[in-house]
Amino acid sequence: MQQRTKIALAVTLALTSMTAIAQEALQRVEVTGSRIRQVDLETAQPVQVMSQEQIQKSGLVTVGDIINSMSSAGVPAFSRGSSLGAGREQGGQFLDMRNLGAQRLLVLVDGKRWTQSVNGYTDMSTIPSALIERVEILKDGASSIYGSDAISGVVNIILKKTMQGGQVSVYHGQNEENDGKTKDYSVTYGAGDDKASLLFGLTHTDQGGVWARTRDITATTNGPTRPNSALGSGPWGRIRQVSPTGAASGFDRVLNHTGGPLGDGTGQDSRNPANYHPFTNAPADLFNPTSQMHFLTPSKLTSLFVKGEVELPANMRFKTTAMYADRKSSRTVAGYPLSSTSQARFPVYVDKDSYYNPYGNAVAGAGNGQDLFFYRRTIEVPRVTDNSNRSLHIDASLEGEFSIRTLPWNWSVGYNHSKVDGQVSGYGDLNLINLKRALGPSFRNAAGIVQCGTAAAPVGLGECTPWNILGGPSASTPEALDYVMSTAQATYSSVVNSATADLSGELFTLPAGAVGVAGGIEHREVRGNDVPGQFERSGFSSSLAGNPTYGRYTVREAYLEANIPLLKDVPFAQLLSVNLASRYSDYSNFGSTTNSKASFMWKPVRDLLTRGTYAEGFRAPTLGDTFGGGSQTFASYLDACDSVVGEAAVNPAVAQRCAARGVPAGFRQKNQTGANVPATGGQTPFPFTTGAGNSFLLPETAKTRTLGLVLSPSSVPGLSVSVDWFNIKIDNLITGVSATDTIEECFLFNVENFCSLITRDASGQVVDLQIGNTNRGKVETEGVDLAINYRLPRTAWGQFGIRSETTYTDTYKRQSTPDSEWIEEAGEYDTFRVKSNTSLDWNMGNWSATFTARFYSSQKNRCFSLTLPGECSDPTAKTSWGTGYTRAKEMWYGDLSIGYALPWNAKLLLGANNIFDKKPVINYSAGSATGGNSSSSSVSPELPIDRFVYVRYNQSF
Repeated sequence: MQQRTKIALAVTLALTSMTAIAQEALQRVEVTGSRIRQVDLETAQPVQVMSQEQIQKSGLVTVGDIINSMSSAGVPAFSRGSSLGAGREQGGQFLDMRNLGAQRLLVLVDGKRWTQSVNGYTDMSTIPSALIERVEILKDGASSIYGSDAISGVVNIILKKTMQGGQVSVYHGQNEENDGKTKDYSVTYGAGDDKASLLFGLTHTDQGGVWARTRDITATTNGPTRPNSALGSGPWGRIRQVSPTGAASGFDRVLNHTGGPLGDGTGQDSRNPANYHPFTNAPADLFNPTSQMHFLTPSKLTSLFVKGEVELPANMRFKTTAMYADRKSSRTVAGYPLSSTSQARFPVYVDKDSYYNPYGNAVAGAGNGQDLFFYRRTIEVPRVTDNSNRSLHIDASLEGEFSIRTLPWNWSVGYNHSKVDGQVSGYGDLNLINLKRALGPSFRNAAGIVQCGTAAAPVGLGECTPWNILGGPSASTPEALDYVMSTAQATYSSVVNSATADLSGELFTLPAGAVGVAGGIEHREVRGNDVPGQFERSGFSSSLAGNPTYGRYTVREAYLEANIPLLKDVPFAQLLSVNLASRYSDYSNFGSTTNSKASFMWKPVRDLLTRGTYAEGFRAPTLGDTFGGGSQTFASYLDACDSVVGEAAVNPAVAQRCAARGVPAGFRQKNQTGANVPATGGQTPFPFTTGAGNSFLLPETAKTRTLGLVLSPSSVPGLSVSVDWFNIKIDNLITGVSATDTIEECFLFNVENFCSLITRDASGQVVDLQIGNTNRGKVETEGVDLAINYRLPRTAWGQFGIRSETTYTDTYKRQSTPDSEWIEEAGEYDTFRVKSNTSLDWNMGNWSATFTARFYSSQKNRCFSLTLPGECSDPTAKTSWGTGYTRAKEMWYGDLSIGYALPWNAKLLLGANNIFDKKPVINYSAGSATGGNSSSSSVSPELPIDRFVYVRYNQSF
């Protein structure tokens, strides 16, 4: 590589941490956010760098966990707490920068696009942390350089170039309550020299699950002070009569039994009508679904990584990278809340000729029997979904160097292949065809065995197994359960192939320096599918029915970039330069778009750098956005028209809108048991439709502005302070609208487009709701990033250093349509006004230690009730969800790691995250019923549940 005589300036140490690559200062290198190779490592865009040492000291093992700990990171997509989540991405790890969505962040590895799912998400856990040299996080839009998705930023994971010898690393960690066990094992080995090198890595990571039932605070949906407030359908037979239309009517009775809401009792004889009592939603007749759910879901990942390069004649090099990762994840939720109309198109009743029908012909006498409408949760078989995901990435490139008039130039051509595929299998749903047979006609034969059919027309014992569904768990048999249960299956795949050609160099030299340029072309093909099993598509399973997704599109792109130095070493301008870039993208599915960027760097004096950027960005609709087949979902939501706990209870305008749309006075939203929901909402008893693709989607467009200062005072060596203001606006936002969003947009904000998606019955209950993808309005966020790095002078007590990164979010607001109001969300649940990480590093001889303080500012959360005294700190204030909030106080967490370098070329690292064992708190905004990311409880799964202790041993050889 062309050598230069200029020594790289490292004044961006504070927020960009560029000292991590200072050893490359005499080489022209590419810095994330630009394709122009240069000696000077200062950039006009804010880039944060995390080194391998910082990764090890964090006590975290996967790339996703590590980067999600940044102050600028938002709530991760597909949280481990979302055990009810149905996405194929569940089990992976994804970064959400500035709460703008993980699909609006571009992930690169050594400057190349990484694998993506059908829905446009990149699983960062597939990248082995043991092979990482550093991680560069560009906190700026970069569509003019990299194309689609680079709206909130770019994460570029730089792998080690070479390695002489090898290293074995072993890591074990767990919560203090002896769960959440995490294991990480890796072997890396490298050999070679400047002529040729090969790097190999094998990693296995096992992140154990945490059951919600293991802690009092997560054992029930709304916490230990309200254990019965969100119970679901019970496991004991609840029966009603069948109306002429097939609906439930008449009496409402449930089987007598012992035990409580854990389903741990014994039912009485279900054939005796006298053994039933009126159903009144008494807690003993219901079930706590949280008792069978994961609070944090488990996953396992094994990855194999190979990287090599070889020098060729004529100043050329061949480079290649190959990665294969196998991820297995699992999630468990409570047994299915079955009813006669779980699938309205295929209702199932307890037949009047069933031996087990207490009001059937066998009990009431021939001709007097009646079919029964039933409710029954199958807690004997919790629903388990296993996701086996495989990722493959192969890239190869040929690079070269040449000179024109002694000015250096570089070229490269490359090909990238990325594939994600997998299978999803689930157990715990019911085969409704077999269920209909099991609840159909049956009789006791001469051998005393209950058999399907009638005495005159028996069905063979091997063909059908009757089920005493009303008798509850204590009456079920393994044979009957095996007969009625079904195994759900689905497959999915996403393939991205791209060919690239790039050229960069120096055109000519101005008095202030060389004018650098870069340009290139790219052709990319994206195709994928998501195919539910044939039986699940048929509607004869209690599993949520879905349609297949098939899609493909191609992209042709070209870009140009120029870096122009204007002034250097003159009064009030030690440095002044501008960078201009533009990229043209032509998509086969929606058309073309051009996005440009302009940025500047100005150093009025040696110790101060000012920088700024204006960038256009875009995000193309993904395969799932455009071609998604859609599926059913039993969504959790809170109806704004509820007259007691909904917004209509305190907002006359909302109440008026509800009445105008036919909602009767005194309306109460019902959950799956028929009970009134609390203020935290409940799960619909009717399947809604979600995820259908929209072929008319347009790309999202964005405008990003940044302005910053970097101070590196020569009078204080080792100190660097940077402040960067950011403003990001996104138009034509593509989003899958939730049930809660749809109802709130209609009734709180009077947006007619959303009202048309809601269908109610005569009682006011929402019986159908279309949840799809749309270009939905705008989102804007603005704030400031502050970073401080100070490496103190060495003392007799060792070397100390301070690292601090803080993000202040001044505004985060959205607008659903051009005519609707902007809704402010900054300071509400998980959109913290302030997040900060401050670390104190110490090294002395073989010893090292790091203490990190994590800070989260106070936030507004939902109240449990708008009317109960003391539930809301401000019951009349307006929020994004309506009226009233309770303010949660700020949170501090401390993490400590201590390392010792052993004399046999090894290192031992001991640590504890949340070392002071700060306990979790109830947060009603965290529950999935109100749009949060915890399916099991009202505790945030993104904050520590316990003190986590770990040990790591590294052995080099």
